[in-house]
Amino acid sequence: MLSRRIRFAALCALVIIVMAFAMPAGAQSRREIKIPDVPGYRVLKFDLHMHTVFSDGKVWPTIRVQEAWREGLDGISITDHIEYVPFKKDIPVNYNRPYEIALPEAEKLGILLIRGAEITRNMPPGHINAIFLEDVDRLNTEKWEDAVKAAFDQKAFIFWNHPGWKGQQPDGIAKWYDEHTMMLEKGWMHGIEIVNEFEYYADAHQWCLEKNRTMVGNSDVHDPIAMAYDPMKGESRPLTLVLAKEKTLESVREALFAGRTVVYWKNSLMGRAEHLSPIFNQSVAIEKTTVEIKPKGRAYFQIRNISEIEYELELAGSVADFDAPKTLTIPAERTVVFYLRSLKEDAKGQVKPDLPYVVKNLKTAPDAGLPVTFPVTVNFIAAE
Repeated sequence: MLSRRIRFAALCALVIIVMAFAMPAGAQSRREIKIPDVPGYRVLKFDLHMHTVFSDGKVWPTIRVQEAWREGLDGISITDHIEYVPFKKDIPVNYNRPYEIALPEAEKLGILLIRGAEITRNMPPGHINAIFLEDVDRLNTEKWEDAVKAAFDQKAFIFWNHPGWKGQQPDGIAKWYDEHTMMLEKGWMHGIEIVNEFEYYADAHQWCLEKNRTMVGNSDVHDPIAMAYDPMKGESRPLTLVLAKEKTLESVREALFAGRTVVYWKNSLMGRAEHLSPIFNQSVAIEKTTVEIKPKGRAYFQIRNISEIEYELELAGSVADFDAPKTLTIPAERTVVFYLRSLKEDAKGQVKPDLPYVVKNLKTAPDAGLPVTFPVTVNFIAAE
């Protein structure tokens, strides 16, 4: 009897193991990134810089697609190095092959896959990504100028990678060279990475504002993503949020060239005010904006945040005849209460004070947060 039970238990265990390995992709777990869409645009989550075994990465191209799906991304670009292929003794050099291998998996999982490559040259000009390519082979040239022009001729979106990377800038300070001026003047530089892996480049952020270049932030991942970023420590890959009219490659391409991007990294968003403001406004709302209070009394407001970002606010100046919190934290996916206290004993009628704050972790420039205003209405009632 005991032997039969053991055999039965072993058989059940075997069936469970087989079923687990046979589970389709749809049964896997996908994390949804909770950043809302904005009026007129989808907010699509992209990583536009990563590597596979076809250059110096450690994973097969399909794994990059599966990682992106599990982490809630909408799309990726595999950008293997052209000039650096350390595994060529094991894997034939075929610059278009990573895209070709990954595409069926991307189509199955609904991930937008952009054909890309990394032009890997010494500084200056450094490393350059080109995406929306037709044929990567044409970028394999002796001169870096010919490689970038070959990408430009294919109407690729071209951006300068990790300008302050210590592998090429030992002091970690990004520098603008004559070669970059030439690229800019020829129309060969459409964007700049302001975040790469664990590094933020303030100078690059400012250059994007001054030179009207698109801001991008990417992982540049080589290892399996779970080895590169530890979720137990709160780590996650940087992302480029693309404000696209719809979830299509053509819409993403149009948005990148138009500069409609926001970089998401370490609980911060970085971009232009016109792109940050609608994300904040769609994320945060006061539940009830009209209250009644007595003179010298307090009004209480509930403010709800539906996004996964914890917003950190600081009062900008003062509110006439009222006292408001100097700082305000709105946790991710939570509702908080904050007060507004009247300072006048003879206050009466209706008052509509605007509450001016700066969202410190929504950066419109390296040292500037996003100004926001909470309009509220206060109706004063007579003291008893």
